[in-house]
Amino acid sequence: MLSRIREPEVMDTAEEAVDYNQMDHSNVNRRFVDDFLRALELRDPTEPRCVNVFDAGTGTALIPIELIQRDQTFFVTASDLAQAMLVVARENILTAGLEASIQLILSDCKRLPDGDGAYDVVMSNSIVHHIPEPHSVLAELWRILKPGGILFVRDLMRPDDIKTLENLVQTYAGDANSHQQKMFRESLHAALTVDEVRELVGELGISGAAVQPTSDRHWTICVKKRNMEFA
Repeated sequence: MLSRIREPEVMDTAEEAVDYNQMDHSNVNRRFVDDFLRALELRDPTEPRCVNVFDAGTGTALIPIELIQRDQTFFVTASDLAQAMLVVARENILTAGLEASIQLILSDCKRLPDGDGAYDVVMSNSIVHHIPEPHSVLAELWRILKPGGILFVRDLMRPDDIKTLENLVQTYAGDANSHQQKMFRESLHAALTVDEVRELVGELGISGAAVQPTSDRHWTICVKKRNMEFA
């Protein structure tokens, strides 16, 4: 098994933000939103249809945009610690005409200002591998989720060996530029394994069954807070 090699927590240069935004995330984002919407079937059907969502590590806000374009009953508070990412995110939101449905905030998801149980749903795509001690961010996301709410977190899964890692880079970033390939390679190195994530959520009282591999390069946490029910 490859050892975890941490990468910088914050991607906060204009070059990183633009390169990240220009990579083709469409299939990954579409599948994330598909699976996220299915996960919401775990919510109590008597709950209001309008859902207050927190998106941790939103990057350039591509997933909130995809979500709102699919279902306008959501309001998303989209958080990132990288100002450069939020600059591009704001442009994307304005271009999509969704500024009334997505609020951008600059915040550290390891120490959020929100009260306990502030959000109906908490989602995140690819924040965990950026965090030196991932327990801190998972604990905060669990804290701000209200009882009965859904936690839906997806991230990269660290490969077993260098050969597998390089195959993933070529498969999913083979047409990208060298800097984009480098970012993806470093992210795979920094990612956690399913077993590592299960250990972390166990410390929060969440069953390890809530963590599953969901592609050849992703794991997903999907759990309802009230009864720890896996989707």
